[in-house]
Formats: sequence, structure tokens, C-alpha cells
Amino acid sequence: MLAIIYDLEMTVKRKKGAFAEIIEIGAVKVTENEGTFTVADTFQAFVKPTLSPKLTDDTVNFTGITQEDITHASTLQDVLDQFIAWIDTDDYALCSWGPDDKSQFLKECRQKKIPLHWLRNHNNLQKQVSTALKREHNQQIGLKAALEALDVPFVGNQHRALDDAYNTALVYIQMQEHIQLTRNEVQEHPSYESNVVYRDDTSNEDRDNPFAALANWNMDEDK
Repeated sequence: MLAIIYDLEMTVKRKKGAFAEIIEIGAVKVTENEGTFTVADTFQAFVKPTLSPKLTDDTVNFTGITQEDITHASTLQDVLDQFIAWIDTDDYALCSWGPDDKSQFLKECRQKKIPLHWLRNHNNLQKQVSTALKREHNQQIGLKAALEALDVPFVGNQHRALDDAYNTALVYIQMQEHIQLTRNEVQEHPSYESNVVYRDDTSNEDRDNPFAALANWNMDEDK
């Protein structure tokens, strides 16, 4: 499987009940040739939030992403179209550092009625690396700490999607012998439930939506 190592940046939510939205997706392809693993290609795109289009100062300060960066960006569905086209193969594994990014995809795509058939073969690299580095009591190691443990310098800026994805890829490459990529389907996630809801074929929204034929995809609330 082609390893697609990705990272998300989201809006910072401070108020109770606020909904975080993805504002940047970064990813790298890691390929293998005769036992040597290398970063072969990168993907980066800002995402325009639609529920809360104006970024808060907290979000700008935490991520470094500005209002100008996202004002003319594409919506999440359009960016995911670009992302899937960039992957350009059916035999891939999606890899993230920790479970949070997958959970964000599940919740936000449910909210925005974006299908999730592509969110498969998902692997949590943090869990496997933490086990390999013998963290005590199931403690999960942070990305920067993992790099330090491997004597690999951090490249770029923290809390930027492509930089975090690239640095995660560096850990993945260094820890190859300890990482096993697994195949799975999004429906296997405990917070996922599919429920097909058909729309009116005459809807303008459906005519403009390449996913309309796939209907809606819903998940239970996270427990």
C-alpha cells in the first residue's frame, strides 16, 4: 500500500458547543524502492470554513493561518476532491499522528454531508510508535518528542499541516520495522453509521455535487 501521511489544522474552539472546522490539509506520499523509503510527493491546501467563516484570534495565533489564506480557499468537499485525485491509487493507507484527525473527518463530513468512502485503511502512527519506544502505561508520545527520541530534527513550523505531515513521515520512515499498516473500512469505526438518504434529483445542489449519487453518510455521536 502507498502510505499517505496527513495532518489537519482546525479552527480553535473556546466556547461550549462550538464546532471546529478544518482549515488546512497537508499530506505526503511515502514510497518504497528496494527497501528504501522516501517522501515522493506533497499536498497542501487551505480550506474555507463555512460554518464560521471568520477566523478568531486564537486560531490565527495558534496555527499562523490568516483570514486571507482561507477567504478565497475551496470548501472542504472541493479540497477532498483534490486530495483524492492527488492520491491517485486505490491501494493506499491513510496515516495520522493520533486519532484526532480521523475523528475530525468523521464529524465534519457528517455535518457537511460529505461521503467518507475514501477514509479507509486508516492507521494511527502515534500508537505504534509509542509502543515501539516503550512508553509506560500506554502513554502516547508527542510528535516532537518522537523526533527527539530518534535524533531527527523537526523541519518547518509546528501546527502547520504540511510541516506536521512531513515530520510524521520522517518518524514513519525511521520506524519502518516497527510499523504495520492495516486495512480497514470507515464503517468499522465505532462512531460511524451509514444511513442512505436520497435527495430530490431535480435539486440544484445535487446537480453540482459529484457525491450526490452516494447519498448522505451519518455517524453516531462520539461516545
